[in-house]
Amino acid sequence: MTALTRPLPLRDEVFLLGHNEDTGQPHVHRQALALGMAGAVLIDLFLAGRVVLDPNDTTRPSGDPRLHLHADRPVGDLIADTALASIRHATMPPPLRGWLRAFSDDLYDRTRAGLLAAGILHHQQRRRLAGLVRADAYLPSHSRWQIIPRSRLCALAQGREQPDNHTAALAGLVAVLGLSDWLYLDDDTATLPTRLRTVADQHYLPVRAVTAAVDALVGDLATAAYR
Repeated sequence: MTALTRPLPLRDEVFLLGHNEDTGQPHVHRQALALGMAGAVLIDLFLAGRVVLDPNDTTRPSGDPRLHLHADRPVGDLIADTALASIRHATMPPPLRGWLRAFSDDLYDRTRAGLLAAGILHHQQRRRLAGLVRADAYLPSHSRWQIIPRSRLCALAQGREQPDNHTAALAGLVAVLGLSDWLYLDDDTATLPTRLRTVADQHYLPVRAVTAAVDALVGDLATAAYR
């Protein structure tokens, strides 16, 4: 696999797919997107063999297992290693949903800063309201950063490729965040979320648990907005 096609960390792909490539505006609420990115960080750590979820923890509500370190070795990625440290230094193993809420707090800004430093995003200042207001825009430096994950999801949704762990996890996060409409994969957008979820449901149980927790927390955000 070449450097151009090697997947970015899941959180970066969720960030990129969560924004309009022409305006830099997020497709969904920033807090919801940050929760999805926190889930992506945790899934990457699980797939790297660094963390596990304890399904036998009877002290937590159903679907909210605690996080445990499986291998306390750095990944070599600042955000991922910060996530490991947060679990390592917790007084007791943190519950999944509580950890996602806490870790997502400033994750949007940290992820954007990392993408800027890597040259994947670039910063522009635009004028709005007849030039009276300056607005910051953060745009992909090349269309490939969004085209490549979209093409992988398209191949999965159409059954042209067997799902790899990374893309199957991305499919689940895209579906629960409501980003399917902005993938531009085909005309059948009504069934696309279901097809992506079907792929994601074939994944490891801990990955499905993380995706379900993100789904529940995003639902809580939506409910709170209508109170």
